[in-house]
Amino acid sequence: MHYKHLFFDLDHTIWDFDKNAEETLHELYHTYKLQDLGLHSADKFIERYTLNNHQLWADYHLGKITKQVLRETRFSKTFTDLGISPEHIPHQFEDDYVNICPTKTNLFPKTHETLTYLKNKYSMHVISNGFKESTEMKIHNNGLGIYFDNVIISEVIGINKPDKAIFDHALSLAQADVSESLMIGDSIEADIRGAQNFGMKAIYFNPEGKEAPEDVAHQIQCLSELREFL
Repeated sequence: MHYKHLFFDLDHTIWDFDKNAEETLHELYHTYKLQDLGLHSADKFIERYTLNNHQLWADYHLGKITKQVLRETRFSKTFTDLGISPEHIPHQFEDDYVNICPTKTNLFPKTHETLTYLKNKYSMHVISNGFKESTEMKIHNNGLGIYFDNVIISEVIGINKPDKAIFDHALSLAQADVSESLMIGDSIEADIRGAQNFGMKAIYFNPEGKEAPEDVAHQIQCLSELREFL
C-alpha cells in the first residue's frame, strides 16, 4: 500500500504518559507529604492511580464520562481506594498534577529519529483524545510541532476517537484520501478499531507486548519498527 498521510495518536504512543505521570506523582508524593497521611509507598499510590486513570480514560473515549468527571474522579478514587477519607484528600492535588505533568518530556524510544525519517516521506498529523491545553503543552515542550501538519484534538472539535466523525474531520483537514492514510496508536478501541471502522488501515503500537486481537494485522513494539512498514 502506498501511503501519503500518517495519523498518530499522542499519549501512550509518542508521549510516554505513564512515565511522565510517574515522575510527576513521585514529586507530588513528597510535596504533599503523603506518607504522613498513611500512604507509605509512592509506588503503590502510582500503581493504583494508573489502574484508575486507564479505566477512566477508556470510559472517556467511549463518551461514558466527561472531562470533569475524569479529573474529579481519578485521584479521589485513588486516595479512597487506599484508605484515605475524603476530608483528608489534598484539594489542589489534581490541579498541581495537571499543571506539572504536561511539562514532562519523556517520549518513547526513537521518537525523534523515527519522526524525522518519516517526515521526509509523508504528511503527518496527530489525532488525540487528550485535552486541549495539555496536548498543546506536550507538543510544544517536546519540539514535536515541526513534524505534524495538523493536530486534531477531540476536546476542540467535540468528538472522540473511535467515532468515525473525528477521522472524517482529520482526513478532510489533511485533504487526504482514506486509502492513502494510516493510523498509528496504542488503543485497540480508540485508535485501531476507530480507524478500521472508518475504512483506514492501522498499526497497533504495543510496547509492552500485550496479546493483540487476531484481526490486528500489524503491530510494533518500538516506533523505529515503522521503517519496516513505511
